[in-house]
Amino acid sequence: MVKNTVCLVLISSLFSFSGTAQIRKDTAQITRNYAIDEVVVTGTRNETDIRHLPMTISVVGRSEIENRYEASLLPLLNEQVPGLFTTSRGMMGYGVSGGAAGGMSLRGIGGSPTAGLLVLIDGHPQYMGLMGHPIADAYQSMMAERVEVVRGPASVLYGSNAMGGVINIVTRKQLEDGVNTDAQVGYGSYNTLQTELSNRVRKGRFNSVVTGSYNRTDGHRSDMGFEQYGGYAKLGYDFSNYWKVWGDVNVTHFNASNPGRIQSPLIDNDSRITRGMTSFALENRYEKTSGALSFFYNWGRHNINDGYSPGKEPQKSHFNSKDKMLGVSLYQSASLFSGNRLTVGLDYQHFGGESWNRVVATGEQIPGVDKQMDEFAGYVDFRQDLYSWLSLDAGVRVDHHSHVGTEWIPQGGLAFHLPKSAELKAMVSKGYRNPTIREMYMFPPANPDLKAEKLINYELSYSQRLLEKAFSYGLSLYYINGDNVIMSNGLIPPLNVNSGEIENWGIETNMNYRIDSHWSVNANYSWLHMENPVLAAPEHKLYAGANFTSGRWNLATGIQYIKGLYTEVIINNKGSEKQDSFVLWNLRGSYRLCNFASIFVKGENLLAQRYEINAGYPMPKATFMGGVNLNF
Repeated sequence: MVKNTVCLVLISSLFSFSGTAQIRKDTAQITRNYAIDEVVVTGTRNETDIRHLPMTISVVGRSEIENRYEASLLPLLNEQVPGLFTTSRGMMGYGVSGGAAGGMSLRGIGGSPTAGLLVLIDGHPQYMGLMGHPIADAYQSMMAERVEVVRGPASVLYGSNAMGGVINIVTRKQLEDGVNTDAQVGYGSYNTLQTELSNRVRKGRFNSVVTGSYNRTDGHRSDMGFEQYGGYAKLGYDFSNYWKVWGDVNVTHFNASNPGRIQSPLIDNDSRITRGMTSFALENRYEKTSGALSFFYNWGRHNINDGYSPGKEPQKSHFNSKDKMLGVSLYQSASLFSGNRLTVGLDYQHFGGESWNRVVATGEQIPGVDKQMDEFAGYVDFRQDLYSWLSLDAGVRVDHHSHVGTEWIPQGGLAFHLPKSAELKAMVSKGYRNPTIREMYMFPPANPDLKAEKLINYELSYSQRLLEKAFSYGLSLYYINGDNVIMSNGLIPPLNVNSGEIENWGIETNMNYRIDSHWSVNANYSWLHMENPVLAAPEHKLYAGANFTSGRWNLATGIQYIKGLYTEVIINNKGSEKQDSFVLWNLRGSYRLCNFASIFVKGENLLAQRYEINAGYPMPKATFMGGVNLNF
């Protein structure tokens, strides 16, 4: 009692210095990187032992998310998932439009803006109806229970944009009866503040999660401010042991300022973006069958001032747009006989929006584009365990796009269950991406006659668990060949055409070792060769980390090495080619003051490296943050 009273006094003092926020649940969780025998939902539509799936899947759990002390999920995924890289320009905030960051690539597929890598929230696609790419600032740590990343095409189950892979954010839930409230506040370099408050409830058949956050920074350059408000709520009810219903809503608003490149600064290049999503699902789960019917609706509002160079005139009009994407997903999975699983599904999506320029002086709206499109698809996925040493998986999707036409997408793979807890997997899969409304109808070089991008991915992987599962490792080899890639023809006036090609191959490895009750280490490495280089896809990416826990103390450190990162590429014999390489050292520590409170500190880029990820946008040197966590 005395300890808790002292703790309350200390926490009150800390709050008078900083503000509000989030904390991890006090229940001890074993840190895991890529647990090979985990149950996942992303590689298939039902919960499946990862060993029985032929594709490679990385899983990042809640404990890793909490211990990273980041408002965004992407910095953690950047470290923990081999082959995945995200562009950045500062310590917080990605922004949109020219000079934005948040471009994601996986095995060299994705792009900036990202259109070949699909982000999901509980299996529902997340991208702008007009522009066709995800908004990096919308994916906050507060909503995620875990993140599952399929490294390679997942188009059979998830359709267009899953050409390079899938990042599926599985939202939080309360499993046991009771009420838990977490709060976190952190304050650090460049007047950076991040806060989070979440509440989780389960009473009998009812459960809920409500989370809110506020984050801001002045940025390490003038005119680089970022401010974000976010909220997420999810309500669920279990009708019985077999049927349940849930619904959720997520809204994010952010204001981002872009100072432009060092060589060509900008004034008043500001974005004001609001993104929202809501979904509703009815799920069933029996011993031999499971499935769901779900509805989702995503929307966005965007106000962008492209700014002006010093000595020039301010913009006379600002770009505005609103977009939407709604859809229905129905699937049912059944075990017809021993070792079998058959999944049949139907998807429908309607997406689009409108854009306009608003004249600052008069308020007049100059129309831009107003387009709507539809996409229908059906798919079948078949998995069969043969004896105790082999799993076979095969699937096909038929997708019809109202503008582009019909596409067939097959995949197939084998998983061999070898002695000594080893797995050998082989996979061949097709990925595709339909052109976006932006590429077909907005801005030069728009072309309404574009067709879908396509690629084939060949993959071989090996993994093993040893020392009573304390040590695990994996190795993946892949080869990707694609064509019909959309690019500008470089003429005047320019025109988008399906003339680009993809030929990438590489190696990915990962290792996780829990040495004892105090120490654990993890590492991953990826090597990527691209015949046609793209931005945001480094040739070498290495991360090595260590965690130490003892009593009230928790310490973690990690080093990331990036080599051969293209910050600029030559397109149509224009522009220049620039690469950057750097080493980043991060250090984090926390101390539990009492059973409901702890404090944390962290330092990023402690080697004070000078480097750029976006050309012309130097990243900050060493930065620091400290804060407090509460759980009650």
